[in-house]
Formats: sequence, C-alpha cells, structure tokens
Amino acid sequence: MASLGRSIDELMQALRCLPGVGPKSAQRMTFHLLDKQRDGAQRLLDALAQALDKVQPCQRCQILSEQTLCERCSDPQRRQDQLCIVEMPSDVIAIEQATHYQGQFFVLSGHLSPLDGIGPEALGIPKLLTWLDSGQLEEVILATNPTVEGEATAHYISELVRARQIKVTRLAHGIPLGGELEYVDSGTLSHAFSGRESI
Repeated sequence: MASLGRSIDELMQALRCLPGVGPKSAQRMTFHLLDKQRDGAQRLLDALAQALDKVQPCQRCQILSEQTLCERCSDPQRRQDQLCIVEMPSDVIAIEQATHYQGQFFVLSGHLSPLDGIGPEALGIPKLLTWLDSGQLEEVILATNPTVEGEATAHYISELVRARQIKVTRLAHGIPLGGELEYVDSGTLSHAFSGRESI
C-alpha cells in the first residue's frame, strides 16, 4: 500500500491496537478522524491523555479506577464475604446490570494462557491469595468465560479456594433464555444437561 505520510501511517498502526480493528477499519477511522471529525479527534486525544494520566488498577480488586481503591471496594454497604472473580472489567458491568449482586469483585484482566506467557502472576493471583487468606470470605464465585482458557483458569483458582475451605461456585452455563433445544450447539446442550438441577 502506498504511504500517505508517516503521521497517517503511524495513526493507522496505532488504531490497530484496538480489539477487532484490522487494517481496513484502521484506515477508515484514520480518514474519518482527520478529514471529517477533527474536533472529535481532538476530544478523543484529550480524553485518552486524561484517562492514561488518572486511571490505574484498583489496589484491591484490579478494576480500572481513578482512586487507589475503587468505589466498590470502598463501599461499606457491599458484602465483604462474597467475591466474584471475572476476566475483564466489562464483566463487572455486565454482572451488575443483569443481577442484584452486591459482593466484591476481583478482575483478572485475562485468563491463564501458558503459550502466550500469561501465568498466575500476570493475572494478579498473588494479590488474590492475600484476599483468600484474609478470613473474610465465605464464598468465591467463578465467573470466567466458558472457553477452554476460562475453564482452565476457573479450575486453577477453584483448587486454591478449596484448599482454604472456602465455598466455591461457578456460574451456570447452559441454554439461553428463549433458546430452542434444536438450535443449541452440542457442547452447550451437553453442559446444560450434565448440570441439571432439582426443581
């Protein structure tokens, strides 16, 4: 591809760090920001610079926050005996919007992936162990994604939790509300069938 200039090429490459943004999407975004949305580009630049300056992981739960301790960790009204472990900060928002959960969260910011060099330390497991050893927790809820890596991460953490005699639960996986059995994939159906409950 012919270059339009170093600055434009650099911006297109920088935009590709975003999830789901390939070369064509980065090119469209670049042209849109520089040609039609210069004010929007400046606002984006200012907001990104401010966020990079002020936002860091919460020292306790690792969610992104402008404070040393996020609002959830410093809220005395939240339950201190329940801890829900998720992969990404967006999972916290999804759970809070869909449920009435009022316990604590711990954000791994990923999952175990030895092939990619992501081990327990990269996920903050030593920090999690300190929390598990605090004596406050009665239940740990594993809410990692139902992928191979998410299941492996959940299994690894469940062993750490069980060793401390803390109740460990896993989010149920199965047939979506409104789904029809004939259209559900076999893996989901098998998991739902083996995890059936009494009613």
